[in-house]
Amino acid sequence: MITEPHRLIRRCEVTAILILYGLPRLLTGSILAHEMMHAWLRLKGYPNLSPEVEEGICQVLAHMWLDSEIYAASGSDAAPSSSSSSSSSSPPSSSSSSSSTSSKKGKRSDFEKKLGGFFKHQIETDSSTAYGEGFRLADSAVSFFENLKQVPNFEHSQNTIFAFATVLAKFKRKEELKALIGDVKDGKFNNVKVSFMNLLFWYSTAGDLQEVLKTWEEYMSEENRLSTEAHNIVIGLYAQKGMNLEAVEAFRGMIDRGVIPNSRTYTILIEQLIRLGKLDAAMEVFTLLPSMRIKRTLKQFLILIEGFVGGERFDVVKSLLKEMKEDGKLPGRAMRVYLERMKEAGFSGEADEFLVEMLPDGRIKSVGSCEDSNDEDEDEDEDEDGDDNVNEGIDIHMVKLKPWLDPKALANALKQWNPEVVTILEDAKFVWTSRLVCKVLRNFTSTEAAWNFFCWVASQPGFTHDIYTVQRMMTLLARHGNVELVDELINKVRREQMRLPFSTVRLLIEFYGISKNADAALKVFHDDRSLCGHIPRFNLMLLYSSLLRALTKSRRNLEALEVLDAMILNGICPDIQTFSGLIYHFALQGDIKTVQQLVTMVRQNGMEPDAYMYKLLIKAYCKCQRAALAYRVFEDMRNSNLMPDAATKDLLVKSLWQEGKRKEAVDVEERYVETDAALPLALRGHVWTVSSEDLARVYSIYYTSVTASA
Repeated sequence: MITEPHRLIRRCEVTAILILYGLPRLLTGSILAHEMMHAWLRLKGYPNLSPEVEEGICQVLAHMWLDSEIYAASGSDAAPSSSSSSSSSSPPSSSSSSSSTSSKKGKRSDFEKKLGGFFKHQIETDSSTAYGEGFRLADSAVSFFENLKQVPNFEHSQNTIFAFATVLAKFKRKEELKALIGDVKDGKFNNVKVSFMNLLFWYSTAGDLQEVLKTWEEYMSEENRLSTEAHNIVIGLYAQKGMNLEAVEAFRGMIDRGVIPNSRTYTILIEQLIRLGKLDAAMEVFTLLPSMRIKRTLKQFLILIEGFVGGERFDVVKSLLKEMKEDGKLPGRAMRVYLERMKEAGFSGEADEFLVEMLPDGRIKSVGSCEDSNDEDEDEDEDEDGDDNVNEGIDIHMVKLKPWLDPKALANALKQWNPEVVTILEDAKFVWTSRLVCKVLRNFTSTEAAWNFFCWVASQPGFTHDIYTVQRMMTLLARHGNVELVDELINKVRREQMRLPFSTVRLLIEFYGISKNADAALKVFHDDRSLCGHIPRFNLMLLYSSLLRALTKSRRNLEALEVLDAMILNGICPDIQTFSGLIYHFALQGDIKTVQQLVTMVRQNGMEPDAYMYKLLIKAYCKCQRAALAYRVFEDMRNSNLMPDAATKDLLVKSLWQEGKRKEAVDVEERYVETDAALPLALRGHVWTVSSEDLARVYSIYYTSVTASA
């Protein structure tokens, strides 16, 4: 008996498969095949597949078993009629084994053959989204691909091959996927080529770790630097399969190679920690993301809320909901079940507002599933409100949300905005909701088309723009430097007394920095940040940092220093990343006096230059052909018991030799000691974002939590 506080950790285990007694043999067998596939998926580490994928796979297995039984009982040499059997050929021994088993039990009656055909027909014609559509998607793709071989003059393109490979991977058809990739590599599809990233994606989606690692080794041998997403795939697959220590090693290797972790990387880490029951550790990593300038995503919020609701820690859920609202996140309906549990626990006030936003629009009488592609900014799990009989008892003349509606395809169809397109769109009689409008806006590539759609949809019956659609349009316009239209929307926000999320204001400033529009960034900072309401000191520091970065990108050096002075006078202390960014900028400009002043300010604000800041100084001085100053930084670094990484040391030595400082170059070589630090300093692109301390802290949390669970 457990007498002490004990945290329950959800694990995927299979203890039994229960089937009703007295069912026909073929029905019992098909159910058993279906349920055994569920069990296999659980035991192999696939607990969170969508209903269409999981039930579709299981139905394919049930269908294949029925097919094999009918074929074996027939005693003929004809191939099974099902596309699933014809496309997933088994070794001859399995057929003969089935035939042998069948013959031992005696010849099957015609009635049983017909009964088996009926059960197959039930699977094939099932109208439900998960079982029926899932089966047809998995099975018909194979048949369709095979049938295309019979079409005269048809040639597969990159798109058709990629689509088919993705379907095979999604439904775990590993052998067929390998065969298809082999055909592509052998040149059977003319000019179709696959990259290492394509292979990693397909094999990881199929759950084939062996092929992922094999592809990974080939990738590493041929490429100088692997992408962030390649590392994410490996870390994620290790974590998914419960190989937790291997996932930690892969994350460490990612940093060792100088690859920048992104939002998806941290989503994988947070999800793994939650799965291990390390809720506080997951929350600690999540809390660090803003200081590392990593965008927090809806998926991360969902994972954390699910974990803390499961642990009945509703106080943390309450704070997460508050932060979610401040970040301007439109909640997905997948979160609804957790908020309802929170409401049942007595936290109705915090959950009610989000629950109202998640309720289906009253104008929509039939809601089907809608699949949408995710991007790095949102990383959202799409919601699926499918029902087994979505049209049962519903008037076909009533308004319905089309279950096949794809916002990306719709946005693509609207890119040529003209009266004809508007007429077709109006005739479609879509029910426009904030969620749908946001998804469509997200997929526009043209700001002109997006703005036309945004203005048009505002006049549609029953729809009114809210802060979610306005901020989506605003950031899209700012990304492309359209200041006038952004100002128009800001005036709308002010006029209608909306509360603009802090994250949106910061994004506007950063986008204006990218387009080198310092005046627009200054206007947003000084005139428009009040639309966020009260801004906490930490968030204000982040906002100042974004503005300083925008000003340096625009070469407005004097104004950047004035903003820095105002920031400190207002009691807002810049973090080490902000100082690093400023120091690197002015060092590249050759403004050594300002650099030295900034280093002094770092110490005056109670901080010490970290190893990464020293590295930036050495790199900047070497680039400006001021190797003597870089040598002095090296000495300061040694006096602080720090040491640059090997690449920075090599750069310093090379620069000293090129500038005739041979004695200093030899001195660096002799005094350099390669350290086995907790984390390397090879990361690129982190001048304004992640500090060495932040990365070390994340790694420490991750490593300690996982090893404690091992």
